[in-house]
Amino acid sequence: MYESILFATDRSDHADRVGEHAIDIARTRDATLHVLSVVDDRAFLVLDDDRVEEVRNELEEDALHAVDQAVTNAQEEGINATAAVDVGHPAECIVDYVEESDIDLVVMGTSGDNYERNVVGSVSQRVVETSPVPVLTVGLDA
Repeated sequence: MYESILFATDRSDHADRVGEHAIDIARTRDATLHVLSVVDDRAFLVLDDDRVEEVRNELEEDALHAVDQAVTNAQEEGINATAAVDVGHPAECIVDYVEESDIDLVVMGTSGDNYERNVVGSVSQRVVETSPVPVLTVGLDA
């Protein structure tokens, strides 16, 4: 049933715990784990034009580091894993990835950084509402 699992990481402190859940499910199901981090480009709207490229590069580096670490963790558990970084609206990018990569299950946290909860809204809520596949959400205390 779950042969291809997407772990959508927001690079928060909570993301490591969410990744543990994704790895456990992938190991149990002998599934491929896809790890995706999305750089939210809406944050660039408030930056001076001359800072956008610098900030984008920094955020993309952070995202790449996060997905690489999650892939390493999965591979150490004997799981086939791939990494991807995208730039855009996180919920839209996650759902697009699900559709393009034939994902069977999304695993993601229910809470990210404060700016996401307070300014942007709940990415996980939007993914749950729009995803064509089941979404497992992992709370802060899980």
